[in-house]
Amino acid sequence: MTEAPLHIPPLADDEIHIWRCRWAGGAGERAFAGILRGYVGDEAVPIERGEHGKPYFPAPHDTLGFNWSHSGDVALLALGRGSAGFEVGVDVEAVRPRARALELSQRFFAPPETARLQGLPEPERLQGFLTLWTAKEAVLKAHGSGLSYGLHRVAFSLNKEGAMPEAFEGDVGVAREWQVRPLSFGDGLVAAVAWRGEKRALRVFTFPL
Repeated sequence: MTEAPLHIPPLADDEIHIWRCRWAGGAGERAFAGILRGYVGDEAVPIERGEHGKPYFPAPHDTLGFNWSHSGDVALLALGRGSAGFEVGVDVEAVRPRARALELSQRFFAPPETARLQGLPEPERLQGFLTLWTAKEAVLKAHGSGLSYGLHRVAFSLNKEGAMPEAFEGDVGVAREWQVRPLSFGDGLVAAVAWRGEKRALRVFTFPL
């Protein structure tokens, strides 16, 4: 039986598309390969890797930026269009007990971020830690440097809306140049997507498995 082709919605320049699917057993990689082919419109375009392993399409298809992340059996793919070299980053983390959250914060986060976490009530501390972690990862994955850049060099404040860019260092650019948005799935996941530039609308899709 032949599977029906996947419907790929139009991706406007003022949008970021998020696709969610299962990851286990290679399902996520297969799904993302099909989705990416649909957006780029050419199955022959190879996916290349940057210096730190970030996947990207070579020119002239590099106006489509994309990134993926997975935690447990959940995977997210983020895509956006822009000028040549446009990049987007996404990170997802499953909520599970992390006894060393504060210790990790003291080691890897900016001191004001750790102070904010310490000031939170115990039940809210893990959520705060994961909110900061996913925001940082999303920015550094969009930048293409990953964790080697230094989590403390992209510092955020915390409020009810999530993590807000506060003080960035180095060639990642200044904090006000970035958009960082939390992604809410309501099922034990914390996630964020990030890109440099103007605000965009988010559209979330689920890959049918």
